[in-house]
Amino acid sequence: MQRNEYTEIMEKNHMEIPWHDYAKKDSNVLINNAGLIEKASVIGRVGLIMLSCGTGAWRVRTSMNRLSKELGVTCTVDVGLMSIEFNCFDGNDCVSQSLSIANTGVNTSKLNRMEQFVNNFPREEAHLTGEEIHKRLDDIEKIHALYSPTILGLAAALACCAFTFLLGGGLVEMVLAFIAAGIGNVVRTKLIKHHYTLFLNIAMSISAACLVYALCLKLAEVLFHLPAFHEAGYICSILFIIPGFPFITSGIDLAKLDLRSGLERLTYAIIIILVATMFAWIMALLLNLQPLSFTSMTLNPLLLLCLRIIASFCGVFGFSIMFNSTIPMAATAALIGAVANTFRLELIDFTDMPPAAAAFIGALSAGLLASEIKKNNGYPRISLTVPSIVIMVPGLYLYRAIYNFGIMSLTEAVSWFTSAIMIIIMLPLGLIFARILTDRTFRFCT
Repeated sequence: MQRNEYTEIMEKNHMEIPWHDYAKKDSNVLINNAGLIEKASVIGRVGLIMLSCGTGAWRVRTSMNRLSKELGVTCTVDVGLMSIEFNCFDGNDCVSQSLSIANTGVNTSKLNRMEQFVNNFPREEAHLTGEEIHKRLDDIEKIHALYSPTILGLAAALACCAFTFLLGGGLVEMVLAFIAAGIGNVVRTKLIKHHYTLFLNIAMSISAACLVYALCLKLAEVLFHLPAFHEAGYICSILFIIPGFPFITSGIDLAKLDLRSGLERLTYAIIIILVATMFAWIMALLLNLQPLSFTSMTLNPLLLLCLRIIASFCGVFGFSIMFNSTIPMAATAALIGAVANTFRLELIDFTDMPPAAAAFIGALSAGLLASEIKKNNGYPRISLTVPSIVIMVPGLYLYRAIYNFGIMSLTEAVSWFTSAIMIIIMLPLGLIFARILTDRTFRFCT
């Protein structure tokens, strides 16, 4: 019996926290009048749920501080990628807790519910018992994926198809990327559902996408006599793996001097990029796929503008669905992304502006638009801004850099890598300065 219990514990890397044990189930004492341990359990759990949604350290700390102030507690918080260490003081006692989550991800629907919870806390939850509050948090914590693996596969397919056009691909590449990315993300979501490790998840989904693209291309060559140069689109079929959220939130955390969270998020994003591009490179060698440049298309400038707006909308909408946004939230982010990304691309075409500078302006415009829209719909700003600029993350540049490193074409690799780094730096900077311009509380370090 003891061995079975031990085995059961070992099967889970992180034991579940019995939150309700901190609250007195048969007590009518409101949370404001409860003991420090019970108050700290509510504060810590709110922070942990916020962290599990993929939001940055600044937002997690702000939420915990608001609850602490309402409950008459002084709280100090240290936030990482997957853990929180905090201390609560009430003038007499002190409670220290170290909490962690089993895995990280992005869930904008849960984040929206949590922000509503924190904003409404003084009017609603502050007049409840600890047990009642934990029951409400139970309901929020149960918000997992809003969509089935099939829907998420279609969302990835739509996003990567749009990516393909925006990067210069034609109809053939778009269709093939749609099929490959869709199947690749279905594999990914299935593996996530069964809690497979990160590296295996990335390797299997990337390999599946590349293999499907190569098979579909070969089938199209046989049936429709298509030329082989359409193989360039396979890169776009793997862009659903881009860790846009941690990349961008890491920059925001670093701007607020949350160095631990910022560096951990950045490391996490880099790990995903390296593993994904390495396996894509290996699959490219095995399948004889080469990241050639797309064949240039000659389109009327006005037609190109319209198509870019549509493609940007579709791309951001697809990514938002992958981030578990509701349909209205995804559509709102897509509208912002359609304007901001099209503006970025037009600046590059008509002003010869460097891509990095255009990325800064594009992200800045997305942040300003999101700030205005937030006043009316109340959506979390990060749920609108990050999906709207994920489509600007240079996944193609990063892959070509790794590919050229692999074949020892170092000059070409450094060129692609430098361009990618410049854009990646500029994207969070654009959002940061948009936030500084529109949010007075964000302008100060305290």
